[in-house]
Amino acid sequence: MVAGENGCANTLAKYEATAASLQSSKGLGSFPYRKYDGFWYAEHLMAPTLAMQDTFVARPTTMPKSGTTWLKALAFCVMHRGRHEPADERHSLLVSSPHELVAFLHSLYENHGSAPPGPLLEKTPPPRVLAVHTPFSALPVSVRESGCRIVYLCRDPKDAFVSLRHYLDEIKPAGCAMTPFPEAFDLFCDGVSPFGPVWDHMAEYWKESVARPEEVMFLRYEHLKEDTVESVRRLAEFLGTDEEAARGVPEAVVALCSTARMRSVEANRDRVHGHDRWVFKNSAFFRKGEVGDWKAHMTAEMAWRLDGLVEKLRGSGLSLTRN
Repeated sequence: MVAGENGCANTLAKYEATAASLQSSKGLGSFPYRKYDGFWYAEHLMAPTLAMQDTFVARPTTMPKSGTTWLKALAFCVMHRGRHEPADERHSLLVSSPHELVAFLHSLYENHGSAPPGPLLEKTPPPRVLAVHTPFSALPVSVRESGCRIVYLCRDPKDAFVSLRHYLDEIKPAGCAMTPFPEAFDLFCDGVSPFGPVWDHMAEYWKESVARPEEVMFLRYEHLKEDTVESVRRLAEFLGTDEEAARGVPEAVVALCSTARMRSVEANRDRVHGHDRWVFKNSAFFRKGEVGDWKAHMTAEMAWRLDGLVEKLRGSGLSLTRN
């Protein structure tokens, strides 16, 4: 399955060398970024992302997706409702973090250093639910050509930037300083952000969702917040697991995956995420999750500038200010 399963001492070595040769920039938080094929990546994720792109082989039942902790919980609950009833007080989401249950694909490469994750992935029983933040054009070819389902979650970039800043501040290593807010905002507007430019990232998935709606689902965070039950019904229908909708399953999924309940889970409060040099509490993944929170952090001029940048998406049929 994996190019590199030939006993090499370090699977990531050649990708680390490639990453080191790429254009670099100061990041929004405390980590530098590298630019690859038009998009920016946190430097420590560059080599794992290249390895993932080069070697991962998808199955038709695999669903890489881009989204929040909330979407991970919802997708896991929907896909595994046969083995894990949403109303079960012993549900996996009540004892484990969504990030433990739905791994980021690049993290499997990052965390396995000298051992490629191919055999582990092959042994994982279906349905495999995996997460990515990667631009569509950087996904492994097998993902784009296998017919697997992709769920993409899009959020107003103003709220996304504010949420990202708080998250980066929470997870920064001890002794590291954050890039000042105004400077970080300028970088964001210049396209320098995790997997940015954000508008190009959105445009790629939007285009694919229009061309192949049966394989790529484009969700708006604001719509998910406004009517979560209906969004879960749509998600279940898209994933082919909607036969139980009449029995109140979507409502049970929403109740289980509510932000308040997820915050109360011990694993999300006290357990840690990461490995080796970079470990932080799972609580960093949970904040307000409010629509329009950017108003408490940005000036009107900043909002106008960012809205102007993303309005270029209107030509594609996607408008983040009116849809």
